[in-house]
Amino acid sequence: MSIKLAILGMLSWIPATGYDLKKMIEESSAMYWSGNNNQIYKSLVQLLDEGLVTNEVQHQESSPSKKIYTITGKGQEELKRWVLSAPELPELKKGFLTQLAWADSLSSVELDDLLSRYEQEVSLQLALEEEKKRRALFSPSRSSREAYLWEMIDENIVASYRHELSWVRQLREGLLVHHNQDVNGMDYQVVRKQNRLYIEYISAEPPVCTDQDILALIAVCMEQNAELLMLHSEVLSKDFFELRTGVAGHIIQKLTNYRIRTALIAGEESQEGRFKELAAEMNRGHQFRVFSSATDAEQWLLNGK
Repeated sequence: MSIKLAILGMLSWIPATGYDLKKMIEESSAMYWSGNNNQIYKSLVQLLDEGLVTNEVQHQESSPSKKIYTITGKGQEELKRWVLSAPELPELKKGFLTQLAWADSLSSVELDDLLSRYEQEVSLQLALEEEKKRRALFSPSRSSREAYLWEMIDENIVASYRHELSWVRQLREGLLVHHNQDVNGMDYQVVRKQNRLYIEYISAEPPVCTDQDILALIAVCMEQNAELLMLHSEVLSKDFFELRTGVAGHIIQKLTNYRIRTALIAGEESQEGRFKELAAEMNRGHQFRVFSSATDAEQWLLNGK
């Protein structure tokens, strides 16, 4: 998209200074343009020479004078000519897809970390775009139809990020199901009760400790389409209960990232040292809790109580 045409569009809405135009471009995702600020002012000079805009110097007592630009009738005609031209297809070329195309050289842990970071960035951008839509700072509404057009423009941008977020989550889950990690050393069962399903891990050899271990465990949940998980303490390494190692925080975060609601059954381990404090803190949440009995753990998983 030519910056000159974008400027004409904005000036058709409201007269503005070069600085105003710069701010509008920065704040509006619909006015996408990757050039530098100097090009805005160069374009304004060109538009003036072509008779598509005019400017008026506005003097201010306590501030420097500023130039207010206004679109001309000729500029309106040029803008309409462009709006009526053949629309461009959506831009589908994404640098991340090229990066991802050669990601088979990564280990399962490295690939999951890459996708996790991308998911976080997309989530942040989605939140930003949703906030922009809510605030509607750059949304001309001179008629109900124009207001609706801009509302749908914002929705298109938000929907794109929602789709990207859904896609990367689907990709991560699919990789877990199809990865080649050996899970034969894990003793688990699929439990179906009250029209719900959860995975119960009874033991693991070796105990779960590394990224590869936890990804293998999550892979089984994904394969069974289970979002509920019961873990016996024998599944986890001793390092899990030693908070200084960071293993507990890492494993709990992984399970949370994959939205797997987890109940840990632990006896004396949960009543010692700093882990007792962690268990008390986690038991106030809704994603990971520690119980002393399988009955209580199952009740919470199935009923949320």
